[in-house]
Amino acid sequence: MSRPETFTPPPGTRAHALRTARGDFAALTGGPASGPVRGTALLLPGFTGSKEDFISLLLPLAEAGYRTVAVDGRGQHESAGPRDDEAPYARAELVRDVLAQAAALGPAPVHLLGHSFGGLVARAAVVADPAPFASLTLMASGPAAVSASQQQRVAMLRDALAVYDMGQVWEAIQALEAAEGPVEPRGDEEDLRRRWMNNSPAQLLAAGRQLCTEPDGVEELAPVAPPVHVISGEEDDAWPVPLLDDMAARLKAERTVVAGAGHSPNTDRPRETAAALAAFWDRHPAA
Repeated sequence: MSRPETFTPPPGTRAHALRTARGDFAALTGGPASGPVRGTALLLPGFTGSKEDFISLLLPLAEAGYRTVAVDGRGQHESAGPRDDEAPYARAELVRDVLAQAAALGPAPVHLLGHSFGGLVARAAVVADPAPFASLTLMASGPAAVSASQQQRVAMLRDALAVYDMGQVWEAIQALEAAEGPVEPRGDEEDLRRRWMNNSPAQLLAAGRQLCTEPDGVEELAPVAPPVHVISGEEDDAWPVPLLDDMAARLKAERTVVAGAGHSPNTDRPRETAAALAAFWDRHPAA
């Protein structure tokens, strides 16, 4: 489970509803305090995550001249979604959401970034319609299904959600993490719990199933993709780093490995990650 450095957005960030043809999505938007805007980036969070996972990127990206819009996907945290029907969380539906979000931020193409599960959705959106996107960044997001160990963890979560309510599952997750080693209290436990409780169980079930059954999508993406950036930490338990290296080569993508980071370079090393993102976007400006 991702853990943002803070749930408090930096100064100059606006929490609002991004209004689209597919409905409203909770968003955090940051940008330069003055001077020209070099481009707009749409940021999609991963499984069990939320827009807050990108909070630590917003200020350094604003300082680099970029407007960034981090969103909660349908059924994630503060974006509404049904809690007992998986149909609205099918991949095709999530793709339509992303295309609507990009349209709401246009007319200029946007830089699209997806973290983990968000990367799978992002690449599917590009395959469906590459025109709205100036570039694609896949952050700690691989070519196909997650690793066997992560599939086991997802299966455990899905089994638990079939029997217990969200509060009971949260308590079980905390007990499991405590058994794996001590976790230093940071004062954000209530924010983490609130985010978990806000998530739609149906969204978690649908996303978990997709993570475990995702086919290799590189051959479908490569012919239509805008400039691609594959970024990850030095270690990744969802998609091994050599697999991400190979995916980048197959996509002829730029590749960044963030030193000292794991599966979430956006929270582990935000300044270094933001610098790599801004440099990539600088090389590939929107038309």
